[in-house]
Amino acid sequence: GLWDRIADMGVPRLTPGAAVDAFEEAITLVKLLSGGGPPVTYRGRHYQVEGIEPAPVAAPEVWAGSVGPKSLAAAGRVADGWIPGHAADWLSERYRTSRPIVDEAAAAAGRAPGAVRTVFNLPGRITDRPLPATRDHEGRWIGGSVEQWVEELTGAVVEHGASGFTLFAPDHGTPDLATLGRWAREIAPAVREAVAKESA
Repeated sequence: GLWDRIADMGVPRLTPGAAVDAFEEAITLVKLLSGGGPPVTYRGRHYQVEGIEPAPVAAPEVWAGSVGPKSLAAAGRVADGWIPGHAADWLSERYRTSRPIVDEAAAAAGRAPGAVRTVFNLPGRITDRPLPATRDHEGRWIGGSVEQWVEELTGAVVEHGASGFTLFAPDHGTPDLATLGRWAREIAPAVREAVAKESA
């Protein structure tokens, strides 16, 4: 499993709770050690540093693929963005029950909930003709025509605050180049245009 691969790199095995604590400390430390400023001393449970000069450039944004309540709260406190697990989208029960945990933790840490943006991993196929249904029997998005994608993603941004999307093939593999090309040429620009109109 995942811990076997992590342990192969010399990282000690942690309990799930300790792993979340280490995850939160690591994000905090990455941010402290970037963007310049005075030397950093940090004494956490899992990581300790003494007088390290921060890198002069800012770290890239840190996005958390959190699923459990403790990990979701950590994302709210320290992450720049959240990627809902298990390809959960804006209409899923997982999203409806998880996003409030992120927002409450962000607010408790003195952050604006909107500061933790959401990017959705989105499997689905792009079809030439509209599909009779764009969601399966469990309510998961399965794709559709360009127009169906544009309508769905525009609603996700305007009504549910989505900040972005990562396209996956329906089998959760890598999309083929033709699909990526259609996404980049036909769907993404049309969604941006529709969102701009809705926001005007």
